[in-house]
Amino acid sequence: MSSSYEIDVFVRFSETDAAGHVNNTSYFLYFEEARTKFFNHIFPERNPEFSMILASIKCDYIQPAYAGQILHVTTEVNDIGNKSFSLSHVLTEKSSGKIIAKAVCVTVSFNFEEQKSIQIPEKLKHNLERYIPVKQ
Repeated sequence: MSSSYEIDVFVRFSETDAAGHVNNTSYFLYFEEARTKFFNHIFPERNPEFSMILASIKCDYIQPAYAGQILHVTTEVNDIGNKSFSLSHVLTEKSSGKIIAKAVCVTVSFNFEEQKSIQIPEKLKHNLERYIPVKQ
């Protein structure tokens, strides 16, 4: 199994700004789509007693993207703690492979009924471990 989760994103005209390139806020939508699909893939058992919330996200913009491009988002797990874990996203232009942006985010296991962070369920922890890149 690969240590990354990958999706493609089509850039819509409405996601661009007056300069003609993707608006800085749109990148966060691409990363959110990647995370949502990743979580649904590895742990669809979310419910009010267990869910996840985004605690932090940081994006580095490398070069612009434009309407009509197909972008590729690669998601990997950086580290796993007791109640939170860190993911990285790399956004590339699909046809050239050029890096457009990189992001790092922290996600927290959360109980919405009690409104507090909770331990990461063992099944989720196990599934997350499969997406930690193998160091060579």
